Amino acid sequence: MREEVFNHIKKKYKVSPEYPWGKYENNAVFRHADNKKWFALVLEVGRDKLGLSGNERVDVINLKIDDRMFKEMLLKENGILPAYHMNKEHWISVILDGTVKEDKVFDLIGASFLATAPKKKKEKVRPPKEWIVPAKGSAQQSEP
Repeated sequence: MREEVFNHIKKKYKVSPEYPWGKYENNAVFRHADNKKWFALVLEVGRDKLGLSGNERVDVINLKIDDRMFKEMLLKENGILPAYHMNKEHWISVILDGTVKEDKVFDLIGASFLATAPKKKKEKVRPPKEWIVPAKGSAQQSEP
C-alpha cells in the first residue's frame, strides 16, 4: 500500500517524498511546499515497537489529527494507533497493510494535510463557521 499512498500524495497534493535520514533510507517525509510543515511521515517499523505481536517490519504512515474527539474515535479502530515516534496528542500511526481501507487512509491524509496547512489555505478550503441565532420575535416564538 506504500506505493499507492505515495502515488496518491504526488497526484493530489503535488508533493514528492523526502528522505532526510540516510540511516533509515525507506522513511519518507511529505511536507507542504509553502510552510514546510510535515503532513505525513511514512516509516518502516517493527511491529513490537507499535505494541503489536511479532517482530517483522511493517509500513505505517503518521498523520496529524487536530480534532481530539475524532482522534480518540480513530484509535478504537483496527490498524490505527497512537503515533510512533511523534507527539501522541496530535498524531496517529496508520498501518499500511490493508487493515485500514485505502479510501480511509486517503481521507486521513487529507485531514492531516489540512491540519498542517497555513492558516490562509485552511480558510480557503474550510470557511469559518457562522452561527445563526434566532432574532427576538421570530416566527418560532408565540405571543402570550
